[in-house]
Amino acid sequence: MTYAINWDLETIFPGGSDSEKLTQRMAQLSDEIHAYHQAVTAWSPTEDATDALVKLLQLAETISNGFGQCSSFINALLSSNVNDSKAKILSGDLYSKLPEYQLARTIFSKKLTEIDDNTWTTQMATEQLQPVAFRLTEIRRDGNELLSEAEENIINTLKLDGLNAWSEHYDTIVASITIPFTQEDGTKIHLSAGQAFNKMMGDPDANIRQELFEKWEQAWNEKADLFADTLNHLDGFRLSTQKLHGIDNYLKEPLEYNRLEQATLDTMWATIQKNKQPIVDFLTRKAQLFGKEKMDWQDQDAPIILGEMQERTYSFDAAATFIVENFEKFSPKMSKFAQMAFDNAWIEAEDRPGKRPGGYCTSLPETQESRIFMTYSNSVNEVATLAHELGHAFHSSVMWDLPSLNQDYAMNVAETASTFAELIVADATLKEATTKEEKINLLDAKMQNAIAMFMNIHTRYIFENNFYQARQKGLVSAEQITEMMLAAQKESYLDSLGTYHPHFWAAKLHFFIDDVPFYNFPYTFGYLFSMGIYAYANQKGSNFEDEYIALLRDTASMTTEELAQKHLQVDLTKPDFWQAGIDMVLKDINEFMTLTEEYI
Repeated sequence: MTYAINWDLETIFPGGSDSEKLTQRMAQLSDEIHAYHQAVTAWSPTEDATDALVKLLQLAETISNGFGQCSSFINALLSSNVNDSKAKILSGDLYSKLPEYQLARTIFSKKLTEIDDNTWTTQMATEQLQPVAFRLTEIRRDGNELLSEAEENIINTLKLDGLNAWSEHYDTIVASITIPFTQEDGTKIHLSAGQAFNKMMGDPDANIRQELFEKWEQAWNEKADLFADTLNHLDGFRLSTQKLHGIDNYLKEPLEYNRLEQATLDTMWATIQKNKQPIVDFLTRKAQLFGKEKMDWQDQDAPIILGEMQERTYSFDAAATFIVENFEKFSPKMSKFAQMAFDNAWIEAEDRPGKRPGGYCTSLPETQESRIFMTYSNSVNEVATLAHELGHAFHSSVMWDLPSLNQDYAMNVAETASTFAELIVADATLKEATTKEEKINLLDAKMQNAIAMFMNIHTRYIFENNFYQARQKGLVSAEQITEMMLAAQKESYLDSLGTYHPHFWAAKLHFFIDDVPFYNFPYTFGYLFSMGIYAYANQKGSNFEDEYIALLRDTASMTTEELAQKHLQVDLTKPDFWQAGIDMVLKDINEFMTLTEEYI
């Protein structure tokens, strides 16, 4: 093999969870937080000059980068080995430092509100502060909603054994889940949740998919009460915190975090809803190709193998070469970056037990690097996932020279570069098709992303809305939560499936993430936003790269609506932009329906 399938963490902190350098950095972080707390407390915003504010920002940046470095490393250890007990303790130690830092940030945010509007406007126009004026104005806005310093400190301290703890508790439960499976040679093994999911959704054998899906549902059902407790208390803590701050709209926080207007979100979902019937027709046609009347849940991502066709596979090395070559057509800088990531072993790709499910990209701000986590198994889908995560890493790389405040882009635009990279790979694989059957297979692979964004993630959004409404009134039982999920799936899929996944709410990590509420709609936004950028890129050709990087660099420095207007000249509150992206998907569906007509 040319490229390593295990990431190199030794260059970050040598020694894994026994790293002395990690221990030293965490100790240093404690000292930095204490010094920042003292400096913020002593700061007088109405008397001290702009220079004092700049020094505070520099201190905060050092802490933010240090915390991000340690947190990413520890999470990488836990992702690659869910049984690393030392890493769990390190995580607890690291997060125990947060309350003092959060208290200092609370003091800072509240003190910004003491500056009168005229003085504020003058300060934000200075050469030193103008680059971060947008972010500082957000922090000042949030300061107006904060409780007293003592009250905010209590909430942040309780979070450790509240919101954060319940999220970690979910990981602990998931680590205990194994799925029994008998291999072709009769050997009985136990698959981890991540391994079972990949096989259940991607194995070409329909019987294996069905067998694993039944066992999968059973496994999550057996622990449903534990997951229900976890979800109730995690979101209950969040709702209680919002109530204490006078917030009664649970969407306020995710919308402000994503710098998105409610009108934009509503327009996006309404436009998607109007275009769902062709997607249902696609799913039904795919089911017919499998010899079924309706699509079963576990078959949505299954490959379509027609006639004598052998599904195209890519070794990890082949995937790397394919991605690098096709990135080059749109952005030589993006291609060069991807090559560097492969050369320097930034990617954990091995298919083995003990890894957490899913994939992600994490930033290491002090060394200005990234690391990518996934479980690679040679399919076209995994090539797309790999490209997706490299897109995230590239996005971070073009922002390393900016102030850390201006690197803090939200999740909806975070999905822009990743989905754009994925689209490049999807279209490139389609162009390599040599037969009709292979083209059908690859069109289906490309469509899986659209189906996830328009149907699966819409399900999550509907479910989470309904769950929050119910949770505001009290605890919700596992049975009620399961009924909500089933209802959400039927609503989103227009009740078109043959079978559903009632315990999807328990199996989906995203519902249990503690830092970002409503970890769903930003994916769909990012997908369609990227479709618009991709169409723009195809029009611009070789002149696109610099404009693209300029857009990425602005993703944390303005609202999403302003970003789209500045770089794409579109109004996100109108349906036209969303329909244009959806039309690109419908074009692929039409081609798929035409190509598969003779097989029905």
